[in-house]
Amino acid sequence: MPDMSANLAQAVLLAKELDEDKVTPGVLGFIVFAALAVGVWFLMKSMNRHMGRVSFEEAPDAKAVPSASVPDETPKA
Repeated sequence: MPDMSANLAQAVLLAKELDEDKVTPGVLGFIVFAALAVGVWFLMKSMNRHMGRVSFEEAPDAKAVPSASVPDETPKA
């Protein structure tokens, strides 16, 4: 079994090396970020469900499809 006092001493040395002026997000920052991520996930899931319900048919382009009501103006021989 490893010596626990050596691990504790290393942890204390690492804690002293940390800059006291350094600001980190901490647990609250993680909780806020996780809540935002879960919210975005639910919004994306809802959007996909709603987009699946949309039935969209594009109207044909009047220039691309010749209309039967417009007479052909080319002379016929």
